Amino acid sequence: MNKALITNLISAGLVIIGFLSQQPAILTVGLFALSGAATNAIAVHMLFEKVPGFYGSGVVEARFEEFKLAIKNLLMNEFFNEQNIDKFLTDSQGHAQHFNLEPVIDKLDFEPAYDSLVLTINESQFAGMLAMVGGATALEPLKQPFIEKIKIKLIEISQSDEFNQLLKDSIEQPSVIDGLRTKVESIVEKRLNELSPKMVKEIVQKMIKQHLGWLVVWGGVFGGVFGVLAHVLA
Repeated sequence: MNKALITNLISAGLVIIGFLSQQPAILTVGLFALSGAATNAIAVHMLFEKVPGFYGSGVVEARFEEFKLAIKNLLMNEFFNEQNIDKFLTDSQGHAQHFNLEPVIDKLDFEPAYDSLVLTINESQFAGMLAMVGGATALEPLKQPFIEKIKIKLIEISQSDEFNQLLKDSIEQPSVIDGLRTKVESIVEKRLNELSPKMVKEIVQKMIKQHLGWLVVWGGVFGGVFGVLAHVLA
């Protein structure tokens, strides 16, 4: 169900009904609701797509390098720090083993990555529009889906043949921790460099665009409320 389209159609329907029936109240509510819903729909579109002449549009794709850096820092500073590496490179007898890293990834705090995405949006030209529907709190429903998708991607990387072979080769070296960190960082950079700005945009878009549809819905609702107030105060 396309919530944004339905909201805009309902709002447009109110405009038509109000105009044809010569009912100023319905017309005003419809116009305000359509204005709020359509404006938010355009804002959601411009969040992902670059529109010529509109500064700040396509912010997700434009801030591609910052997004990659945030993921890399999360991996290297939170997951592959020396304490964690030393802990899961040895078993209870002190022997190297092949690890299932899924439980470790599942317990990591991915909120900084989400916060980085929210900060990027808040620093864009859409901050004012977002503030009209509750600011950063309006994006809270996106947090868990975003975190779950990131976890799934990291688990896929940790279960790849290349990643596991890297662990096996690294634990056989004298300076295992330093060597592992260097090689893991190289793999992370390589995998991230395989992502194009378009791919990152599509990944983020697929994860959260359906939830951003609620911004359009609430834009229509609040627009309608303002329409009622405008009619009453007129």
